[in-house]
Amino acid sequence: MTFFLPLLPLIAQVGPFTAPGTNGTPLPEPVVRPSRARAAPVTVPPPPPVRAGKAQACLDQVDDDAEAAVDSATTWLAEAKGAERPEAYLCLGMAQSRLEDWDAAIGAFLAGRDAAGADRAMRSRLGAMAGNAAMAGAKPDSALAALDTAEADAKALSDMPMLADIAIDRARALVALHREAEAEAALAAARTAGPTNPEAWLLSATLARRQGKLADAQAQIEKAADLLPIDTEIGLEAGVIAALAGHEAAARKSWESVIKAAPDSASARIAKDYLAQLGPAPADAAAPIPATSNAKAN
Repeated sequence: MTFFLPLLPLIAQVGPFTAPGTNGTPLPEPVVRPSRARAAPVTVPPPPPVRAGKAQACLDQVDDDAEAAVDSATTWLAEAKGAERPEAYLCLGMAQSRLEDWDAAIGAFLAGRDAAGADRAMRSRLGAMAGNAAMAGAKPDSALAALDTAEADAKALSDMPMLADIAIDRARALVALHREAEAEAALAAARTAGPTNPEAWLLSATLARRQGKLADAQAQIEKAADLLPIDTEIGLEAGVIAALAGHEAAARKSWESVIKAAPDSASARIAKDYLAQLGPAPADAAAPIPATSNAKAN
């Protein structure tokens, strides 16, 4: 069987499920769960309105002095009422996350979710943030419980971008729990809710590759590359898929392009390791890397 690999001059990574040195998702930024830095925009739901200047001031303090922000948020909580309470818990959780106090952060985000009452938008975001904090704290069971509740709130709002993000995080938790069939279903839901979300396609390719479904992995990594043709996470995964399919030259070109694009990055170091495993390129295989990511190779 022939597999076609986009030669991606500026993109890389094996993917969060298996990449050396990776251990889950980063914690989200205030209110909206952000994707990792991308070269092209990804649609994300707008944050709920900030109802008090105190909220923004507290979140700003998280960046400057997380320990002081914990104190500020705690003081604020002692007097906050109504809609201010989930915002105060949000700030407290963010500050505790910055300090990598994951258990405390999980508690703050969940308390904020519960304090949000009928505000499903805030509930879904705080629940998703609790799930991310639990993953960062290596507690996938707790993460999945928080994410399941966040998913229910997002479904009630028909918030498709949020549903896609939550489904992606549910998949990560399920993979950590060795429930890969359920993770595959979660990623299918992510692709349905967010068909233009490149992370959903990248992680789908990574999981399919892990399961030995190389044809599916190839189609999914190509879709990720179409959506985001310049990305350091997609190219390294594309190279891994190509290598496993027996297309050494295509894998080599993809990994070489990673090194060329970001020579000092962690992805470049991984690419160098993979190239070292392949050994020197055959003399007749040396060829320039195509100038466009739309090129194909057998």
